[in-house]
Amino acid sequence: MSKNDSPVWFITGCSTGFGREIARLTLARGWRTVVTARDRSRVADLVAGHESHALALALDVTQPDQIVAAVGAAHKAFGAIDVLVNNAGYGYQCSVEEGVESEIRALFDANVFGLFALTRAVLPGMRERRKGYVVNITSLAGLNGFAASGYYAASKHAVEGWADSLAVEGGPLGIHVTCIEPGPFRTDWAGRSLHQTPVLIADYADTVGKRLELTSGISGHQAGDPVRAAQLILDLSELPEPPRNVALGAMAMERGTERLRQKLADIEAWRERGLATDFPAA
Repeated sequence: MSKNDSPVWFITGCSTGFGREIARLTLARGWRTVVTARDRSRVADLVAGHESHALALALDVTQPDQIVAAVGAAHKAFGAIDVLVNNAGYGYQCSVEEGVESEIRALFDANVFGLFALTRAVLPGMRERRKGYVVNITSLAGLNGFAASGYYAASKHAVEGWADSLAVEGGPLGIHVTCIEPGPFRTDWAGRSLHQTPVLIADYADTVGKRLELTSGISGHQAGDPVRAAQLILDLSELPEPPRNVALGAMAMERGTERLRQKLADIEAWRERGLATDFPAA
């Protein structure tokens, strides 16, 4: 394995989508990269020809023993992890009322608890070196909930809130955090990485039902380019002070900022009543 001075990237979910494109670019630059996927064979083509600075590992982030093994292998091969890209995860669409308990828990195991566990395993090394960058691929759903996306949005909101705390704790130690919030991108998320529970309650046909139909029909026609997104993430990693949040694509920019403005407007509209709930000043 190469022991050069390039940054060491550890990327989850590299078999498809953003993870694959990010890994493709880091490897092309000659940066040391740990490429992971639940099925290691699905990333063999990525590391082919880059053996001097690439390490392909099997990793299911819901399996604690695999997390320990993967982080250990990364440190053994390269001595450090400088950039962690938390990309592994998937979507789940249904009405809130018709959500299936087993599906909800599996979603949170992958999108939330697995991400938390992997980051906890990587942080000690970053803290010791006083250097690190954690990139979380969340979603427009981490800023704005849509019909049919209640549980998926909840998983992404959880990561966004957690990342705010990590940024405050890690900042003084040289550890930076960015949440990437993509809108629709031309990956196979809607085809391969999405679970759905059909709408059986007629009252949700015009909200949840239509959203399910829209998602199924848009795959392959999304406006977002995952290669351009990956390039932006590499550019962010080279900044001395990367931003905490970056929305990707027109839809994420427009819908995300619109929802944040709505929240602020509600809070401001109820400012006086909200402040009045404190005990009166002595």
